[in-house]
Amino acid sequence: MDTAMGIESRHGVSRRAFIGGAAAALAAPARAFAGTGAANSLILFVHGSGDSASHWMTQIWRFESNGFARDRLIALNMFDPLARNDDTTAQPGRSSSGAQRDQLAATLKQALADTGAGQAIIIAHGRGGLTARNLLTEQSIALSVSRLILCGAPNHGLFDGDQFIGSEYNARGAFLRRLNSGPSEAPPGVATLNLMSDGYDRYAQRDAAVAGKPGQRGPVPEGPTLTGALNVVLGPYDHRELAYSPRAFREMARFLLGRDPDRIAITPEAEPVLEGIVTGFPKGTPTNRPLADATGEIYRVDAQSGVRLGDPILQKITAADGRWGPVTVRPDWPLEFALTAPGHPATHVYRAPFPRSTRMLNLRPSRPLTKNDRDSAGVVTMLRPRGYFGLPRDVISLGGREPEDIARGVPTDAATTLHVSAQDMDKSVVGLFNEERIAARVWPSSEERISVIELTS
Repeated sequence: MDTAMGIESRHGVSRRAFIGGAAAALAAPARAFAGTGAANSLILFVHGSGDSASHWMTQIWRFESNGFARDRLIALNMFDPLARNDDTTAQPGRSSSGAQRDQLAATLKQALADTGAGQAIIIAHGRGGLTARNLLTEQSIALSVSRLILCGAPNHGLFDGDQFIGSEYNARGAFLRRLNSGPSEAPPGVATLNLMSDGYDRYAQRDAAVAGKPGQRGPVPEGPTLTGALNVVLGPYDHRELAYSPRAFREMARFLLGRDPDRIAITPEAEPVLEGIVTGFPKGTPTNRPLADATGEIYRVDAQSGVRLGDPILQKITAADGRWGPVTVRPDWPLEFALTAPGHPATHVYRAPFPRSTRMLNLRPSRPLTKNDRDSAGVVTMLRPRGYFGLPRDVISLGGREPEDIARGVPTDAATTLHVSAQDMDKSVVGLFNEERIAARVWPSSEERISVIELTS
């Protein structure tokens, strides 16, 4: 492998390199593309393993705030976002690489037809990056895509060994060997940006134990580096931040516009309109399939305490399509989303104010309660969907203290849980992550209820 890389800095400044002969191939398209109305382009966002379209919400807001057309920014929900243990063996609630590819192909075809766009841009995170690369091996489909942006894609797998040889993530498996067999690993004819971390991506470590495969070697030394792509190392960013952080947006915009974006901050709207779908968590496995007969209520809450302010501003029971909303809010309203769904605990989700409209605010009831949860008077979980909790990197507090269930070093945890005693049930619990603060009310676990603080940053 050609490892010629120009290193500017390990601390915050991009480390950029063209691998192989990509420099000449990408330079001319970059100049031409920037002058042809990039803000009017169709962009298709593909999420990663276990995630959903809603993870792209803040990045889509940033694109909108820079003049990109809302109706041409499309994020899809992969039905079953977790990969099978063996790609060729059916597994409940999990999908094959082929099923992921087929769903992306159908979505791309429909989006091109609906918008009348001649070509699309694909921005993909994690497993979604492998799906996009798999799709674009077909020449006729590659012609319909002008640019590809990969964010934390495990281009050379999560592990490298003789065990789990059928896994989509095994560098020795048939799937990755096929994707990486050509002289250029990037899709031919598609200008490709590949965003990587400088040591903080849990899925690009020498020891695969961090990725959940103890005893296995991590990916080969080049890890996520992709020949034929513009490889950019952002710095000490975790796996999800490579897709969803403001810094990642800056690199995406520079690749598409040929310059820095006009703004990184999200421009608020006067009256955001929110809607989305309710999805399930059957048998502990996250899915993006619509959930029918779920009851959803939305409340304004007090920013300091999480206590409800009046009657619900929306009440709805979902139909077969799982859709809820629309509901109009204000950009300074903290909200509680109360969900009751068959086979799931009653879930009270507390969120910071929403500055802009979205049709992809997907709601998923909580994981099943554990025995430890039920032995406590109340349970509060704080989630960070667009990144991981890093200690000592981040300021993190739940219920007034730093959590003990977050690993230090390479960020690997996106959730932390607080078990509340009976004497503290009448108190609000505050979650703090860097500059984001959310207050939640505690609900009795004896009633199969759980509180969730869901961070936006």
